[in-house]
Parts: sequence; structure tokens; C-alpha cells
Amino acid sequence: MNRRDFLKIGGTATAAAALAACVGKSNSELGDIDPLGHHTGEIPTDKMTYRTNPKTGDKVSLLGYGMMRLPNKPMSNNALTADKPQEEEIDQEQVNKLVKFALDHGVNYFDTSPAYCRGHSEESTGIALKASGYDRSKYFIATKLSNFSPDQWSYAEGVKMFQNSLKYLQTDHIDYLLLHGVGMGGMENFNNRYINNKLLDYLLEQRARGFIRNLGFSYHGDVEVFDYLLENHDKYKWDFVQIQMNYVDWSWSKESGAHNAGAKYLYEELEKRGIPAVIMEPLLGGRLSKMPDHIVATLKHQEPENSVASWAFRYVGSKPNVLTALSGMTYMEHLEDNLRSFCPLDPLTDQEQEWLETEVATLYYSYPTIPCNDCKYCMPCPYGIDIPSIFTHYNKCVNKGNVPESMQAANYWEARHAFLVGYDRAVPKVRQADHCIGCRQCVIHCPQNIDIPRELTRIDQFVEKLKQNTL
Repeated sequence: MNRRDFLKIGGTATAAAALAACVGKSNSELGDIDPLGHHTGEIPTDKMTYRTNPKTGDKVSLLGYGMMRLPNKPMSNNALTADKPQEEEIDQEQVNKLVKFALDHGVNYFDTSPAYCRGHSEESTGIALKASGYDRSKYFIATKLSNFSPDQWSYAEGVKMFQNSLKYLQTDHIDYLLLHGVGMGGMENFNNRYINNKLLDYLLEQRARGFIRNLGFSYHGDVEVFDYLLENHDKYKWDFVQIQMNYVDWSWSKESGAHNAGAKYLYEELEKRGIPAVIMEPLLGGRLSKMPDHIVATLKHQEPENSVASWAFRYVGSKPNVLTALSGMTYMEHLEDNLRSFCPLDPLTDQEQEWLETEVATLYYSYPTIPCNDCKYCMPCPYGIDIPSIFTHYNKCVNKGNVPESMQAANYWEARHAFLVGYDRAVPKVRQADHCIGCRQCVIHCPQNIDIPRELTRIDQFVEKLKQNTL
């Protein structure tokens, strides 16, 4: 069934049924639910679901805190002008509150990287964990050897990066250390980053000495690298592996490029070797919490009291070889909602998992969104373009039906206004797509293999046609 047929047959009826289901049930039947279908009751502090690391016996919270998308605040003495966008910095006070709340409710796995938040995530994470008052033995720190740039590929630079991680995180050991983003650039890139310079040998030595308790890798890109590392598992003895997995990626590899594999392949290869899987992007950078309206209605019809995001978290949590699922929780409402999915986990049935992997995933892919997960690996752009914000706005308009195909579309004028006004609000003019010169420096850093300059050009041309009314 195509998207148009689905909308004709099921969209309106499903939305109505979902609304009726929400309205027809009282708070006493569903717990503390507000009129919009959101939980409002207290979150238990003793109901977190844990998974056991088979090597160390670590009891790891099934919800892990991804420290990639931390809350920001405007920098002092840096006013917004037409030629100079407002600069921001991490809001450490808010990070401290979020980390403390997470720990109080059972989250004990915190994932960061030297590359996150323009290089400030590790330091912010270290400050927040220290400020929480929790003993170091009560939580696990995961960070990465994020030596992406060729000028970081020497042995000395790699050792320096690892030692800096210990310093910024205010710890004498890393619980879970990852080779970051292996697969991007293929085997040649991997060999230059970790093998030819003997850096992997150094990390193996640090594991043997106890400065690294678990050693693994995060995978994006060419599946040849993934296969090579698992084929050499007897040599390296990987303690865990981090993969992208969610219900729309389970059988589909469309978004990740021709050389990548679907999450089903990655997960099952780890499972049969007994290597625990850490899951990144269970929400696809938030896109699975901001679904098209008729898909939202479909999910709400099944369980009106639960958020759209909860389906994605319960999906990955229902896979038994998952050690933890990471979520970048920028705001307290994100953290609270995600905690409800894991305190405790209500596993999906096999039928529900198959329904998400097939029917819902097929509907999702019928929308021409750009597969951007807002990881910001493409940033900063040397020409100041805010690539993730441009793609986020475009995807939001796709989901809301505000990307008209032509001037003959029934909602053309309404959609035109929503797209153009929203674009200027979401992205300062000096950071919009028309400033792209096609240097392609961003492309090699994108884990999703998006041809970023091509997409920016396409969006810019669409914007110009809307402005000129020539669509």
C-alpha cells in the first residue's frame, strides 16, 4: 500500500480512532495521564531495568545517557546580529540537574566522546558526575578514541587523546572505551587510525592494565570493516560493540548507503558471538519521536497512553543481547519520558516487533525525509552553514505535509508560508543552505553517508521556487 492509498483508507479513520481511544479512557484506567495522553505521575526510583555484562558482571541500566546533545545557553557578551549568529555554550547547571536526576532514577551508563559538543562534552560530563555526589563505583563511563582527522592519526596524538579523556572525565579508568566510528573511510582509514600506528596495541595494553575495563568499537559505514573486526574477535576479544539499531533500520539499509548492512545483520553477528550490543540512535536522532501525523495516530491507536518514542525504546530493549540503549536527552521532559519506558521495561511481543519492522517502517520510508540524525559530525561547517538545523526543518515540514509538490497543491499557500517562515526562524540567514559552495568537507564525516552538498542545493532551489512562486 502506498502512502496516498494509506492516507485515503486509514489515515483519517486511524487518527479518529486514536483520539477516541485517548479521550475515552479515564486517568484511573491508565494511571496519571493528561488530556494530551502524556504521563504525569512520579517516576519510580527503583524500577530501572538492568542487563548484565557477561564478562564483568556489571549491571548496566538498559537506558544509557548519550552526552552528545547537551543543553546550551547563549554565551555572555555575544549578542545576535544579522551578520553574526548567537554563539552558545553548554548549560552546565542544567547538565548537572539532568545527570543527577538520571542517577537518582537508576541510569548508570554515560556515553561521551572528545568530539561531542565541539570538544566540551567529556569535561561537562566529568563535572556533572562529580557534582552528583555518587561514588565512582555507582556508574559507568563510556568514551571514545575519536581520532577522525589525519593530523590525529599518530601514536602520540592517540595516547594524548586517551589521557585527556581521563583528565576531563576526572577518573583513573574508563569503563567502556570505543574505537570511534570504524567503517567510515573503509579499511584503509581504519588501518591508518588504529593499526599502522600501533594505537590499538596501546589500547589493548591499557585494558590489560585495568585503565580500560571494556574495549569495543562503534560502527558506521563500510561493512567490510565490521566483518574484519568480528573475524578477528579471537585476537582482540571485543567486550562490546556499539551499533545503530531501531525498527526502521532493522531490515532496511537504504539510509546508510550501499556498503552498509541493516541492523538485523549487525545485531545477529554480535549475538552469535556473545558480544553485547550497545545501541545508538534508537530514535534516529529524534526522528522516530517526530513521526508524520498519520503514523503517530497509528501508534497512538495501539497504546494511547504511551509516547511515540516509547515504541522505539521498547523495541530495542526487547532484544535480549542489548546491554544498553543510548539516548541524547537534552531536556528534562526527554529524560522523564524515556525513563518511563525502562522503569521497568514492558517488552514488545514478537508480533509487535514484526509490525514495527515491516508495516510502520514501510510507512516511514514512504516519506522523503533526509536521513540526518543530528549527530553534528559534519559541524562546524567552514562557511558557517547550520547543516543539522536545515535538515531538521526540512524533515519537520515533510512530516507535517508542508513541502508541496507544485503550486497546484491544495495547501500550497499555507505550506509555503509554514516552510519559509519556519526556515527563517529555525536557521539564521547567514547559516542557510544558499551559502554552501560544495567544498564537500562535511561528506566524509557523515555516518549516514548523506550527500550533504547535494541535499543543501536541493533545499536551496526549493526555497527559491517557493519565494518566486515558480514551483
